[in-house]
Amino acid sequence: MISVEALRVEFGVKPLFDNASFVVNDRDRIALVGKNGAGKSTLLKILCGMQKPTSGTVSIPNDTTIGYLPQVMNLQDNTTVREETRKAFAGQTKMQERLDRMNRELSERTDYESDDYMRLVERYTEAHDRFQMMGAGNYEAEMERTLIGLGFERTDFERPTNEFSGGWRMRIELAKILLQKPDVLLLDEPTNHLDIESIQWLEQFLAQSAKAVVLVSHDRAFINNVTNRTLEISCGQIVDYKVKYDEYVTLRAERREQQIRAYENQQKEMADMRAFIERFRYQATKAVQVQQKIKQLEKIVPIEIDEVDNRSMHLKFPPCLRSGDFPVICDDVTKRYGDHTVFSEATLTIRRGEKVAFVGKNGEGKTTLVKCIMNEIPFDGHLKIGHNVQIGYFAQNQAQLLDENLTVFQTIDNVAKGDIRLRINDILGAFMFGGEESDKRVKVLSGGERSRLAMIRLLLEPVNLLILDEPTNHLDMQSKDVLKEAIRAFDGTAIIVSHDREFLDGLVTKVYEFGGGHVREHLGGIYDFLQHKKIESLDQLGHDPQPSRPATLSSTETDTKAARRPKSEPSQEKVPSASSINSYLERKEMQKKRKRLEKAIKEAEDKIAKLEDRIAELDAILCTPEGASDMTVVTEYTSIRKLIDQETERWESLVEELGD
Repeated sequence: MISVEALRVEFGVKPLFDNASFVVNDRDRIALVGKNGAGKSTLLKILCGMQKPTSGTVSIPNDTTIGYLPQVMNLQDNTTVREETRKAFAGQTKMQERLDRMNRELSERTDYESDDYMRLVERYTEAHDRFQMMGAGNYEAEMERTLIGLGFERTDFERPTNEFSGGWRMRIELAKILLQKPDVLLLDEPTNHLDIESIQWLEQFLAQSAKAVVLVSHDRAFINNVTNRTLEISCGQIVDYKVKYDEYVTLRAERREQQIRAYENQQKEMADMRAFIERFRYQATKAVQVQQKIKQLEKIVPIEIDEVDNRSMHLKFPPCLRSGDFPVICDDVTKRYGDHTVFSEATLTIRRGEKVAFVGKNGEGKTTLVKCIMNEIPFDGHLKIGHNVQIGYFAQNQAQLLDENLTVFQTIDNVAKGDIRLRINDILGAFMFGGEESDKRVKVLSGGERSRLAMIRLLLEPVNLLILDEPTNHLDMQSKDVLKEAIRAFDGTAIIVSHDREFLDGLVTKVYEFGGGHVREHLGGIYDFLQHKKIESLDQLGHDPQPSRPATLSSTETDTKAARRPKSEPSQEKVPSASSINSYLERKEMQKKRKRLEKAIKEAEDKIAKLEDRIAELDAILCTPEGASDMTVVTEYTSIRKLIDQETERWESLVEELGD
């Protein structure tokens, strides 16, 4: 279907890739892999004709159609979701209009016996048969199935597209491309804006309905489930592996070992030649052999090993202060925008050191709750950030917030403080921005390189609560593995908002599911959660989802249920029973106890803050020669430290009692 021969692309001194040749066949499911900046997105643009190579040919038959989904699109329209998606059927729509015109003409004319009328009947019949063969009469139903599969509700179909976020509008573009049923699908990071359920739907669609697919994705589970072939861009070459990604990783490791052995043998051979040349350069009897060695040395093509393999990215979060036992406590947190309730009465407790995942469809409130925790937006309910908690926040659009006119070095130099400024080059080198890479301007970096640069900014200050909102978008496989290991080794607490199953697997021990206006807790890893959800959906088909853990109704929920009881049902509240009065008194007592605990916690926090302010003053005094020798200051410093420890223990016990 697509034939690529001797392709060469140059953007600088070194070619992006050279002499690349491969063929895309019908039913191929190709994963295009390589380090960030290797040229994956560039190759997709060349295949769809948006960009021209420096040399080489890309042969595509005239009747072959191509659908291309880029990473970023400029979306400007004011149509509804249905109207915008219907543009995918522009050809069918024109054919329908043509059929309607011919049908009107047939009904209006009366010259039934004329040759011209018979020719019109033949044209109409031929066009109608072709229209039916295309299945165009069912395109409305097909359109609705695709939109629902990608996460839209039927109530969204008539909403203007400009009411949706960029991620949801990208889903509309993806739906349009899938509905056009092109011969070759070129997808650049299609899962970046999809939730887990939509990703699974897309996997099934590509496996069953697509003809040929070439995709770039850093979602390992997704490409393993979809692809049957892997094209790797490495050292400016394209290497074809006729296997899916997991098998490719094994073969790549074997090829890497062979590559290293060949490189070492070649280096030894070249060293021996140079030694021979130096030893016998000035001996007349060896002149012929020396010249032969020189010519042989000049003809040797050095074996190149991919830079990604030569350099390893070591990501380590700096040491952090110990936080309280409960960094985040949410109690009946509710967020509304006008009449729309994003989630209501969200109750959760995150303990120190836990790694938890926020999962659910887009728009269900994951990022909204993160913003509540960050105190960026107002909300109803109680949300407590624990003692000594220092938050590091990586937002979805963090990479887009970078100044494009700065260099990589300037970006980090502008935020680095103190001694860290002396180690900027070391830090950049650890993130594969060493040497000339640090002089690149942000605007020429790929999406993955920008994400890596944004991650460096997060590492410059020690934190004990990491909140990462889709941190793996645009990161390549190696960078994701390194980030995963770093979070796993992180001493603090982590909240990870992600749709990447492979990334979350083995990393989180608790999953909070957002959906239907509720937040539900699931103990266990991400695949435990997915397996549980699948069983749950079969057992409870047609019923409202139930919380995964037993929960008692609050007094508000009890009152609400009573208010919703049908009028025909005898009301039990008209004559309060002794048990209901006792229950009411117990609730009132619990509320009083809760208020006392909250007041005591606030007093403890205020006292700790004052003591820490005094510690800071004493630190400044002790840094002077006079203060360091003043035993009165030293004694006060020691006693205040003990008081802080005692007050912190008291605070933690109060918080634990409040949580119970």
